[in-house]
Amino acid sequence: MLAPSPASPESVGMSTPALARIDAHLKSRYIESGRFPGTQLLVYRRGKVAHSSSQGLADIERNVPVRDDTIYRIYSMTKPITSVAFMMLVEEGRVAIDEPVHRYMPEWKNLGVFVAGTNPTFLTRPPSRPMQIVDLLRHTSGLTYGFQQRSNVDAAYREKKIGEVEKAGTLQSMVEDLVKIPLEFSPGEAWNYSVSTDVIGYLIEKIADKPFEQFLKERIFDPLGMKDTDFHVPTDKAHRLAACYSADPQGGMTFHAGTRREGLTLQDDPKTSSFLSPPSLISGGGGLCSTTADYLSFCRALINGGELAGVRLLGPKTLKLMTSNHLPGGLDLPGLSRSLFSEATYHGIGFGLGFSVTMEPAKTLIAGSAGEYSWGGAATTSFWIDPAEELITIFMTQVLPSSAYPLRRELRTMVYAAITESNL
Repeated sequence: MLAPSPASPESVGMSTPALARIDAHLKSRYIESGRFPGTQLLVYRRGKVAHSSSQGLADIERNVPVRDDTIYRIYSMTKPITSVAFMMLVEEGRVAIDEPVHRYMPEWKNLGVFVAGTNPTFLTRPPSRPMQIVDLLRHTSGLTYGFQQRSNVDAAYREKKIGEVEKAGTLQSMVEDLVKIPLEFSPGEAWNYSVSTDVIGYLIEKIADKPFEQFLKERIFDPLGMKDTDFHVPTDKAHRLAACYSADPQGGMTFHAGTRREGLTLQDDPKTSSFLSPPSLISGGGGLCSTTADYLSFCRALINGGELAGVRLLGPKTLKLMTSNHLPGGLDLPGLSRSLFSEATYHGIGFGLGFSVTMEPAKTLIAGSAGEYSWGGAATTSFWIDPAEELITIFMTQVLPSSAYPLRRELRTMVYAAITESNL
């Protein structure tokens, strides 16, 4: 797949000084202050790369700089890829999103809704309706993540190690364990960030009759030339895997090797990372590693209506369906959410089939466009696509959790401030 051409910011209606200001902000506020080890930012507009920068270190302890081909754990930025893969099966007439999940997973037919109790002695009630596949795609399924730490159901997920950053078990064992834990609520009654997209990966495997990771490789990664995107980093690329850190806004931490960095502690060493070998659980919700260049190829296909350089993933009408708000009652995330944590929390933002979707920019209190869609990962990676402005922004670093700093809000504000010729 041919790389996109670079262009001067001014030739695509953007400002060179304003984009340079973002790099300066990242350097002074986040890298030099010790909040982030390093960063990578790419801004693509009107079919050209308007800005690309790599700063700081990918591995502090070994003094390895961030490079253009650095490989990152993208965690929940896996979710849009999994959702697109599923909708490819929908376009082929092999499944429909309004079908009950138990049509493909009969053991899930009698899932109950939590009333009281603790694992394993829960009191439940029947759901008001069966879980539909659309509930998995839009996170209204009643499933959860253990890290929400809000309920006894969340606690049961933690006990079973379901949906954790360090994956355990297999997709099959995960869906079998989920049968034993009640839903948080009846499907469609609320929005809750959850392992729903992992279940979508399981359904892809069942419906396509091939391993989920093989489907992604054959239908998305290889056709788009995403050669560095996979559920593990092979030996010949291991030197490109960034270290992953956890934020400590209260002060500095000491690494296992004895060095000190204000605000960061080593979370996953690239020399010993579990991502260096194939995982037993292939997580469609958070298992992929990738590069900025690879993820740009995926985003370019989406902004082009589902096609890139002759490779079509989806039709434009299907993509339009995916990037429309699907929350019941047309509500936004704060209006329907039960999550203590998600990768998007603003008013005016709904949720489609795998992406958050901006409905009313004024309610977000951040510059943007109606129809913009996005998501992020646990280690503060993020992307957004604004079809109206022909804009893609991709940001990479490796700091857990993504909620530690208001970086995404700052990036949106500063990238949109760099537009000098709006399409609207």
